Amino acid sequence: MILHLIPKKTIAVLLLSAGLLCLSGCGEDTEKYDQAVQDLEQGNYEYALKGFEECIAEGLYPERSCRGAGLCCLRQTEYEKAAGYFTDALNCDNVEKTMEQDLLSYRATAYLKAGQYDNAMADCQTLAMDFEKTGDICFLTGSVALAMDAYDEAAQEFDQAYAKTPDYDMAIRIYEEYIVRGMEADGTRYLEQSLVNDPKTAEDYCERGRIYYYMEDYDQASQELIEAMNRESVEARLLLGMVYLAKHDISNAKAMYTDYLSINENSGKGYNGLALCALEENDYEGALKNIRKGIPEATTEEMQSLLFNEIVVYERMLDFATAEDKAEEYVSMFPEDTAVRRELAFLQSRTALMGIVQTSEGTEEQTDDGTME
Repeated sequence: MILHLIPKKTIAVLLLSAGLLCLSGCGEDTEKYDQAVQDLEQGNYEYALKGFEECIAEGLYPERSCRGAGLCCLRQTEYEKAAGYFTDALNCDNVEKTMEQDLLSYRATAYLKAGQYDNAMADCQTLAMDFEKTGDICFLTGSVALAMDAYDEAAQEFDQAYAKTPDYDMAIRIYEEYIVRGMEADGTRYLEQSLVNDPKTAEDYCERGRIYYYMEDYDQASQELIEAMNRESVEARLLLGMVYLAKHDISNAKAMYTDYLSINENSGKGYNGLALCALEENDYEGALKNIRKGIPEATTEEMQSLLFNEIVVYERMLDFATAEDKAEEYVSMFPEDTAVRRELAFLQSRTALMGIVQTSEGTEEQTDDGTME
């Protein structure tokens, strides 16, 4: 299994801040909505969802409340439920054009995550016909096309996405879509194109370090990330930990992740990094300890990587029954991850085989005199 390192994924359709502004009303009727928005922004999705649902029931800002409820479900990996709320929002009266575009993008994302590719593509086509075709829309359409194995169409859309937004972030997003499908060469060309740009800021150096890391040029990645750290980039510490880990320099990797956690105390990424260091040293209990520390404060993306690596730990411990249980929980939360679905099938066959072996070993035959042998 490939370990999850939690690379940065800047997916525009998942930005909570886009268009979700609190309505500054002057009465108690806005307080419930404002509190739900605040809970959503702080990652308190259960409380936020309850608040938005109460607003919907009361007819308070219906399209925004449905949108907020959809975002809560999306972040909690309840993709079909999220799509339903976005549909409810789209069906509200007098939905503004910008809101419609926003809702269609979110719904397409929910459909994509739920594996409803035809519905996702239908929304992407509506976005392309009725709105300006931005880099983000092209990227989303390319992602759906790739999921549908429409490789030529995906490449065309990704080319347009990068042409409209030719920056490090877009190159990395496209690369990550390809890499999860085992198509590294198709994604690497976007990384190579982005390196033509001259770095100007700490973030630029940080992104270049990430790109060289993906390309397995660890020496160049280190140079870029050290420059980013010199320019006070916090994220560079996390990425440099990944570079050291890839070079099997566990001591320096631990130092970077620990340094990162000293600044971001409740970071799932930092604890995931320390868990990977422990795995490298075959310290399985240490890996599980760090995974458990990271889970309470993890974002959805961080949670996915932590839970993935938890499966890996139990596999390494040869505890296939627990690994199978963890894989089943993971698949229920992240059904779009086909790699873990395949891994679950392997674990199920492994535990079934072990059950047969144990039954065989435990079988005893009774002799004519009544004794067991």
